[in-house]
Amino acid sequence: MTRTLVTGVDTSTQSCKVRVTDAETGEMVRFGQAKHPNGTSVDPKYWWDAFLEASQQAGGLDDVEALAVGGQQHGMVILDQQGSVIRDAMLWNDVSSAPQAAALIEKMGEAPAEEGEPEDVIARGKQRWVKAVGSSPVASFTLTKVAWVAENEPENAKKIAAICLPHDWLSWRIAGYGPVVEGEDAHLEELFTDRSDASGTIYYDAASNEYRRDLIAMVLEPAEGAEAARKHADAIMLPTVLGPRDVAAVKVSPKIAGKNVEGGCIIAPGGGDNAMASLGLGMSVGDISVSLGTSGVAAAISENPTYDLTGAVSGFADCTGHYLPLACTINGSCILDAGRAALGVDYEELAQLAFASEPGAGGITLVPYFDGERTPNRPDATATLSGMTLANTTRENMARAFVEGLLCSQRDCLELIRSLGAEISRILLIGGGAKSEAIRTLAPSVFGMDVTRPTTDEYVAIGAARQAAWVLSGETEPPAWQLTIDGVETGEPTEAVYKAYVKARG
Repeated sequence: MTRTLVTGVDTSTQSCKVRVTDAETGEMVRFGQAKHPNGTSVDPKYWWDAFLEASQQAGGLDDVEALAVGGQQHGMVILDQQGSVIRDAMLWNDVSSAPQAAALIEKMGEAPAEEGEPEDVIARGKQRWVKAVGSSPVASFTLTKVAWVAENEPENAKKIAAICLPHDWLSWRIAGYGPVVEGEDAHLEELFTDRSDASGTIYYDAASNEYRRDLIAMVLEPAEGAEAARKHADAIMLPTVLGPRDVAAVKVSPKIAGKNVEGGCIIAPGGGDNAMASLGLGMSVGDISVSLGTSGVAAAISENPTYDLTGAVSGFADCTGHYLPLACTINGSCILDAGRAALGVDYEELAQLAFASEPGAGGITLVPYFDGERTPNRPDATATLSGMTLANTTRENMARAFVEGLLCSQRDCLELIRSLGAEISRILLIGGGAKSEAIRTLAPSVFGMDVTRPTTDEYVAIGAARQAAWVLSGETEPPAWQLTIDGVETGEPTEAVYKAYVKARG
């Protein structure tokens, strides 16, 4: 029997993964992967080259009927009128725009307090941003990066004809578009995105499904002046926001995929990586995922928009028409790598050392803000070890402190989401950090509840493939693919560990 094949693409910070998948069962048929360069600012051509290489590794896409791209969120890709990339894309983990994020909050709070609003300008600004677009500015978000360009590279800001995100740009290139010579049409109007990724820009309101061009104009003012900025913001091409089951108006270039398929290969909306992972996991209301990769991300499914007026939890959308309240730390599994480097051990040895210690690491607490932090919003912070004495400074306690520090930083995210009223009945632990025996074993104790451990897999690529299969089918619900669970971890809660962490981080 001939199988219907779809492809899920994951264009992440680290690499591009291409998963050719059976549309009915979700079974992986072929797979390819190619690395992206390191850094927080990257020329998008590397993403395109990696996609082509990964597709070739996956045996080509000529027999694929539908494709979707999941991508790293927030990355700023700015294009000129010819569709050329104006400058390297500033990625989510580029914190250069922290001063601009702080200034945007203050600017939004400048107008006098209205009834029920706080008197403090900063608190008032955060609340107004959250009410406007679901999230308050931090250095990760796209709009703050546009603000940075306007202030630091005004000539580049004036060239902006389109603003898009990594998954938007790659989808556009896969459809056969790209830079053209002067005088030709780059077809910037064919850019498209989805609610989940657009909601991470903070110039899109997912609740009303509207772009806020006035916010783009506000950040362009330093480069152009108020009136010119308003006209420019109105003229900038922003990707069309597709619904969860919409088919893009363009198809995949036959040079890329679908050459052997009647009618060619359709493109699904795609989405942000965290929303795609939740779709790949088949998450529903009551589920929360903790993903430990380059970053640490806690994301829950919510039927309604969530508004954290402190700005700590981002009110994103998901890929199904629901919402995805999310708290993200810049420091993820790299915390374990720092511990391994400091102690000169591998992952298994780090785990064995940690197990030889006790809850609380003999009184040592690591606050793991090695690269600054986003949750809490401390872009200039550094990591600290506290509580060290001659008696307790042992390799075992140090190892335990690194593991507990990572888990406590994610517990912070869980508690923030729970404080908004989100139901948390199941925790799904995923990502590269979930491979650590120490993390798997100690997570239930630090989190205070059982932890479900799906089989380690490429859930962003799976989610993208599932979306592609959903759009191809025309059904009202995504296909019911089986999720394999490796186990459910249990442990005695150790609340004292988290309390000590809260005290240490302040």
